[in-house]
Amino acid sequence: MLPDPFAATTRGITEPDPVRPALRAAGPLVEVATPAGGSAWIVTEEKLAREVLSDPRIAKDPALAPETWTGLEQTAAEQPSLTTLDGPDHTLLRRAHAPLLSAKRIQAQSDRIHKIARVLLTDLGDGTIDLMDGFSTRFPLTVLLDLLGIPLHLLDAAVDACRRMSDPEPGAQGKAIAAIADLAAAGLTPNRSGLAKELRDNLPPGTSENDLRYHLFALIFAGQLTTDASIGFLIARLLDGDTTPESHLVRETLRVHPPAPFTLWRFTTTAIELAGIRLPAGAPVLVDIQGINTDPARKPGPDLTFGAGPHFCVGAQLAQLELRAVATVLRTDFPRARLAVPYAELRQTFLGGIQGTRLTELPVLLH
Repeated sequence: MLPDPFAATTRGITEPDPVRPALRAAGPLVEVATPAGGSAWIVTEEKLAREVLSDPRIAKDPALAPETWTGLEQTAAEQPSLTTLDGPDHTLLRRAHAPLLSAKRIQAQSDRIHKIARVLLTDLGDGTIDLMDGFSTRFPLTVLLDLLGIPLHLLDAAVDACRRMSDPEPGAQGKAIAAIADLAAAGLTPNRSGLAKELRDNLPPGTSENDLRYHLFALIFAGQLTTDASIGFLIARLLDGDTTPESHLVRETLRVHPPAPFTLWRFTTTAIELAGIRLPAGAPVLVDIQGINTDPARKPGPDLTFGAGPHFCVGAQLAQLELRAVATVLRTDFPRARLAVPYAELRQTFLGGIQGTRLTELPVLLH
């Protein structure tokens, strides 16, 4: 019997994941029970995954989800976004975002991002510090607010709102989204300059103020969530003695510990056949990013950490630069930094559902 791929778990950082090998052994497309009831299908084979991620018959609009499902984003009709739209509408919206987050634009911010990492780490002071308690969240949020032109005195409010996004209380997530969208609007005032204003100017004519704020919310929350989850694993590996170049260290950390173990939910728009299995219309489909990335039989090549196809993560360049900056600053400015506990004693928690895995704590001595 398959272990539940959606069950929250905690295990040691060196303990093997029992879920991924079991899913791979079950076949390229595995039917599983979902937390919300009913079946979903998980893709475990890379070739099929890349086909699914580019197949127009498999869409991201939550309107296609089973009627009993809750907790998803609003539908594309209710709230168009990069994560709910497909086809031409998605292409148009992506064209507005992509120039702001291109490799060239992000590399031009390298010095600023390194400086932010340096200042935040320096301000942590002496003694044993849990970097998962503040730094892992504050660093990517500081970078995002700075780039978007949002005043940094709003950082604490952004941290609080991002943490409240995982609050199970009814209505808590909606309030957190509104709070992030409201603070994002501070980057649009006449005296500010930054990517928030550039995005406003790039968006298709007729985009509402509400939609603009939601796009900014999505950039902030997704950007924080992605890097936050990866920082702990990166620092733990580095301080355990990994001496490989920063680019390789970042790439390997993201391959083994992708910020999202699965893709966001996708749904078949019509009955289709995948890997010899007939799926009905409205069938929920996931790609097992972590399982495919870590498949021992996988050939070298680009991994699926940031997805593939039309929905390849628009912020991939920023996330990778942020992680390289942390590694570089630790090596150059904190050469005596070390883990305060043995590496093998660190523990990682999978939050359940399709959420990510992060270290429960990361005690470090910087000096």
